[in-house]
Amino acid sequence: MSRATLEISMIVKNEAATLARTLASVAAVADRVLVADTGSSDNTIEIARQAGADVVQIPWEQNFAKARNRALAEARCDWIFSIDADEMLDEEGPAKLRALLEDSAVDAYDVVRWNYVRTASARSGECAPIPNPGTLLAARIFPAYVTSVNTRLFRRLEGVYFDSAVHESVVQRLAALGKKRAPANFILHHLGQAENLEELRQQKNEFYHQLGLKKLHEEPHNDAAWFEVGLSELEFHKCPTEALTYLERARALNPTEPRNSLFCGIALTALHRLPEALARMGEAYGLGLRTPVLYEAIGDVYFHAGNYELARQAYEQGGVSPLNAAKLGACETMLGQKEAGLERIQRAIASAPDLTELYDILAAAALVADQKEIAHLAIEQHKALGIAKASQQALVEELQQQATSRGLHLVHSAPRSKPIF
Repeated sequence: MSRATLEISMIVKNEAATLARTLASVAAVADRVLVADTGSSDNTIEIARQAGADVVQIPWEQNFAKARNRALAEARCDWIFSIDADEMLDEEGPAKLRALLEDSAVDAYDVVRWNYVRTASARSGECAPIPNPGTLLAARIFPAYVTSVNTRLFRRLEGVYFDSAVHESVVQRLAALGKKRAPANFILHHLGQAENLEELRQQKNEFYHQLGLKKLHEEPHNDAAWFEVGLSELEFHKCPTEALTYLERARALNPTEPRNSLFCGIALTALHRLPEALARMGEAYGLGLRTPVLYEAIGDVYFHAGNYELARQAYEQGGVSPLNAAKLGACETMLGQKEAGLERIQRAIASAPDLTELYDILAAAALVADQKEIAHLAIEQHKALGIAKASQQALVEELQQQATSRGLHLVHSAPRSKPIF
C-alpha cells in the first residue's frame, strides 16, 4: 500500500512577517503546500514560492469557508492540513502528524491549538489561561495560552468542505457523511493573537464581528452563531445589554450547552442583575461546566452582592491567574485579613506587572486596610501604565465605597463603568 500524502492548505493576505516561519515548521511533513492568496500587497507570494509552495490567487468574498473551499478545489493529496500563517508546529509536530495519516479507520483529527496571550489573566470564552511551559521557542515570551480545538486535519473526500462565513469548519460535513473523527496527538501553536499590536487586534475583532453578523443572518438556527456575536458584544464592544439578547437566544436554541448559560450570567452580572446571573451560572454548573472561568464569575457575583466569604470560596477555585488572585486578596481584605489580602494582591502584581487592573484593586483594598502609603504608590504605578480597563471597575468601586464609609478617600479613580468580566 502506498504512503498517504499530505497537503498543507492555506489562505493568506499580507502575511510576509510570519509566513516563512509557518512553512518551515511543516516542511518536513508536507508533500505539497498550496497557498491561496486573497490579494496580498506585500511579498507574501514571493515568500511562498521561495519555500516551494504552489500559489493560486483567489477573490475575497467576505467568507472564510468560500476561500478555504477554493483552496480545497486545487488540492491533490490524500490528506488536508488547514493552517494559517500565524500558526506553526513545534519540533515534534511533523513526526506525530505523519503517524496519524496511516490509520485507515480515521477520517479526520481534532487538533488542539494553543492560542498564546499577552497576559496571564487573559481568557478565551469559557477557557482559562494556562501557564506557558515554553516548549515553542518563538512563543516563550508570552506568559500563557488558552486552548481551542479545531478539526484541521482530514482526508480529501468528496462532500467534505467548509461551512460558515467565520469560524468555518468541516465538522458538519464529516458528520453528515458518517466519517470518524479522533483527537490528534500534536499541538498547533497560534501566535497571532499575542503578536499583533493592539490596533490590529481591535481591527480584527471588528472584522470578525461583522462576519459573525453575516453568519448569523445566513444561519439563524445555529446557536454557535448567536453565541459568537454575543461574546463579541460583551468582550469587545462592552455592550452587555446587546450581548445578553444574543446570548439568551443561543441558550434558547441549545439549552444543554453550558457556555451559553455561563455567558448569560456574566452579561447579567455586568448589568447588576445578580440573582439572575447566579441562576444562569448554576445552570452552567448543572450542565457539567467546571472551569476556572465559571468559578471566577460566581465569585464576581458574590463580591458585588457583598457576600465576601462566598466570593472568597469561589475565587479559591478560580485558577491561578493574577487577576483571580487579586480578587481573592480583595476578599480577604474585606473579611478582615488585611495583611494577607494585600500581600496576595502584591504577589499578583509581581507576577503580572503590566496588568493595570491589579493596581486599582490594590489601591482600593489598601484604603480599606487603612494603608494609605500602599494605596498611593499603587495609584502612581497605575498612572505610569495608563488607564485601567473598565472591566474591573465594579469590584474596585465596591472596595472604594467601603473605604469611603470608613472616612478614607481615594484621590484617583479610573472612569466609572459597569463591570464586564
